[in-house]
Amino acid sequence: MALYAPNQKLSLASSTNGNARTRRASRTSKHPVVVRMTASSDVAAYEEGQLERPKWAGETPLSRLVGALISFKPIFSLLKFGARQVLISTAEKNNIPWREMSREILESDVYKEMESIQNPSLVYPDYYLNPFHAYDEGNLSWLAAAEAEAANLSMTRRAIPYASSLDEANHIMRGNWVKAIEQHHQQYSGKIRDILDIGCSVGVSTACLSENFPSAKVTGLDLSPYFLAVAQFKEKRRTPRDNPISWVLLSYAEPLQELWKATSMFECNQNMSLTEHFHECPERAIIGLLREAFRLLRPGGTVAVNDIAPKSKILQELPPVLFTLMKSTEPFLDEYFLTDLEGKMREVGFVNVQTVLTDPRHQTVTATLPH
Repeated sequence: MALYAPNQKLSLASSTNGNARTRRASRTSKHPVVVRMTASSDVAAYEEGQLERPKWAGETPLSRLVGALISFKPIFSLLKFGARQVLISTAEKNNIPWREMSREILESDVYKEMESIQNPSLVYPDYYLNPFHAYDEGNLSWLAAAEAEAANLSMTRRAIPYASSLDEANHIMRGNWVKAIEQHHQQYSGKIRDILDIGCSVGVSTACLSENFPSAKVTGLDLSPYFLAVAQFKEKRRTPRDNPISWVLLSYAEPLQELWKATSMFECNQNMSLTEHFHECPERAIIGLLREAFRLLRPGGTVAVNDIAPKSKILQELPPVLFTLMKSTEPFLDEYFLTDLEGKMREVGFVNVQTVLTDPRHQTVTATLPH
């Protein structure tokens, strides 16, 4: 993404102990970022803006003006290039070696992982074939996969500008996300025993979930074989886990027919977390995914959606240049902002729906499948 990392995910978790010992798996190419949290720590509170969504989103004159600019191909090409440069410059100004991390992947043996992952019969939903994040091929390219982790770290640093270091930014951002999931699940469900991370990209948050819930069986699911090849490649280079992460290429189009066939491999799920995924989907796909979450979760299970916060004060006050760049790389952003996520979750049948800003730019919406 331009201002948000191409790390889309939907995680389903069943559960381990709520005693949260959190080690963050986000890392630069050589030094892993480690985060620890105590079970008593609470999710921090962040300031909301005065509006339901930014003026540059949805059906507003400003939004239509930005849309008209983006629809003009020469301008769109410039915006796409500018958006990419914003991410790279932000990363390298904050000591995130974007080019080095990408080169390390592209010059490695990562391509061999494709043999065990690719599925020639996989049918992609139409929306997934759009250009995303300044990549013409969207998520279906080696370059997007090679740059995903650096983009994720850059997004984290941008979201927490007041942090003294990247490590602290990761601690705040991912720590609050995990804590929101954990607190909701502890209140309504119990122990987390298995986790399905849907839209896991290169596995940054999948690894985070595995580190935070070491007793859980964790599966990363994505539509991009390129992302999964990088995820599997990186996982093989780290110290083996007691519970290894499984990486699965499946379509999570609406309906999730392939996921239905594979449910047995995920056992019964108690917790589902969708992270930075919905803003890349049209509303029909969001509704379809919520319905599948409702069908796949065990009674009492938790769904947690972490994504861009329409009510974020910072996002509502973005300078015109930045929000124009952002919209140029996110084709379904307006649909996401216009979707009443809490309302759709209730319509599907979820209860105990709650929303909290877990960092200045992102919210986590949690809900429960009725017993």
